[in-house]
Amino acid sequence: MCNMDLRQKAKEKGVFFWQIAAELGVSEPTMTRRLRFELPEQEKQKYLSIIDKLSSEKEAE
Repeated sequence: MCNMDLRQKAKEKGVFFWQIAAELGVSEPTMTRRLRFELPEQEKQKYLSIIDKLSSEKEAE
């Protein structure tokens, strides 16, 4: 399975794919299809920063 690091980090941080998709401005199915193939490193970093942002917002609540 591709992008396991992104999938694992989202799971560990309690961030759902629909939340990441909303931040990216795409639908959840579109984002899930993108994850079928390994993302370029620059795009991965974008996803990781969104995961970090969402998890810190969650902790602040």
